[in-house]
Amino acid sequence: MKRIMGVINLINEPDRLEELTLGRCLASVPFGGRYRLIDFPLSNMVNSGIEDVAVFTHHKYRSLMDHLGSGKEWDLDRKRGGLFVLPSVLDIPSGISKGDLFQFFSHRDYFYRGRQEYVLVSRSHIVCNIDYRRVLEQHEETGADITCVYHEMDDADDAIYRKLTVEADGRITAMQDRTGRLASRNVSMEMYLMSKSLLLDIVETCLSQGDDHLVRDGIMKNISRLKLFGYKHEGYTGIVNTIQSYYRHSMGLLKPELLRELFFQGAPIYTKVKDEPPTKYTESAGVSNSLVANGCVVEGVVENSLLSRGVKIHPGAVVRNCILMQNCEIGKDVVIEHAILDKDVSIDRGRVLSGATSAPYIAAKKKVI
Repeated sequence: MKRIMGVINLINEPDRLEELTLGRCLASVPFGGRYRLIDFPLSNMVNSGIEDVAVFTHHKYRSLMDHLGSGKEWDLDRKRGGLFVLPSVLDIPSGISKGDLFQFFSHRDYFYRGRQEYVLVSRSHIVCNIDYRRVLEQHEETGADITCVYHEMDDADDAIYRKLTVEADGRITAMQDRTGRLASRNVSMEMYLMSKSLLLDIVETCLSQGDDHLVRDGIMKNISRLKLFGYKHEGYTGIVNTIQSYYRHSMGLLKPELLRELFFQGAPIYTKVKDEPPTKYTESAGVSNSLVANGCVVEGVVENSLLSRGVKIHPGAVVRNCILMQNCEIGKDVVIEHAILDKDVSIDRGRVLSGATSAPYIAAKKKVI
């Protein structure tokens, strides 16, 4: 897999996570108690043997850079190659929105200097555990120009996605955004494998014609000209770019079979290491069907919830069907249900907060209630 260079493209990612992305980009949103969304595509690339990975940032990426650091946790802190965090060139004073092809063009030296033959372009909001070596094998067997990884959905989703029509031989003949009328359960996972020469040709050709989006302009408008094939991913897939999808996929981790499939049956998912003591449970604590990270202190009742590092639950408090991020503090006799609390949220004693599965209560970072 030294023949592939990776790109995690954060330009113009669909984002409807409301308060959770007020001060951070979608890629750095916490997920599963101790991970960030970007950990999944980054780990998948590293586990597949990809040694050069570029992260094309857009805006609000301070926390992302703090999380990634030198790339040590993903074995990408190398003298040659490794992790490249490439800042955005799209934040212009006029506020005109530009597509991601400007970013590819501005950082084309990254591609010219790489010796790899192929480029894998991915987004950050797809939660899965995938081996890209199989994608490369199929790509070469079919002689495809571009291979798009897709997933067949069993039911309607509440995330933002693209639908595909995939023929029996694997060729993709149609691609539409979710707002289109295409009747298909095949959903793009926003992972595209192509030769480096083809990518650079798409970038220069589209920009010369006034187009500036890789997928919309470079791929979707040229489906009839390109040999576009699909690779079907059978494993767990979570498209996380709305509050509803974030809450649903996060709570889905409480199902043992999904947790095992995502974290224990395939290659490991890596994240930034933080040293914390084990979680402390007092005699008054009652915990059931929950994921609790290290460093927590639990003195109350926790049911069907996810607790990140350093969360404190005081005596008499009841937490049900909630996602509590790092260093949240729940005061005495507080009752909270169907809620998402960002980092460092504090709730005073006696408060009662309640949301719904379809519309969970959300508290922004460092909020005091």
